[in-house]
Amino acid sequence: MARVKRPGHNRSLPGRLRIVAGKWRSRLLQIIDDPALRPTSERIRETLFNWLSPVTEGARCLDLFAGTGALGIEALSRGAAHVVFIEKSAALAEAIRKNLSDLEASNAHVYQRDALDYLSRADPLPFDIVFLDPPFEADMLADLCNRLHKNSWLAGNAIIYLEQGKGRTRPAFPDGWAVTHEKVAGKVSYSLVRTRTPD
Repeated sequence: MARVKRPGHNRSLPGRLRIVAGKWRSRLLQIIDDPALRPTSERIRETLFNWLSPVTEGARCLDLFAGTGALGIEALSRGAAHVVFIEKSAALAEAIRKNLSDLEASNAHVYQRDALDYLSRADPLPFDIVFLDPPFEADMLADLCNRLHKNSWLAGNAIIYLEQGKGRTRPAFPDGWAVTHEKVAGKVSYSLVRTRTPD
């Protein structure tokens, strides 16, 4: 997702994001003009999905602060079984639906909801991969990780992608969680965390 667009952050055309690889490789996603958006860059997405390549095929994924939907759509392109997109903005949620329709993607659902509200629902679904890219200034990652962990949102040995501003302190994780990959690109720090479900 994200907040605050950075000029030159993507190699794609203005107003568009390019799918890096998979069945929709090089397809362009239309991005609405929203000054609050901070799309995950093409370079970061390429690295991230190289990390995730052993586990993306057949995975159930949650794109919790979807924004442009680029992370979840990239996962679908690379063989994810299903992706749930959560986006608070009605306009952005509708834009994700439009891109999914253009791609003829039937294995996805888009919900216009607040992320914390969504995680409080009584019937959680276990996900294999969760993308967490909340607004950098919100400092929500520790709370989100705890909610995912305690409220049965994670399949066994699920993987969580975290994105935050460079220089931010890594959030405190639930017991048994471990960082497996970590990197910095420009002003962004991003990592993968292997989880452990509660006993």
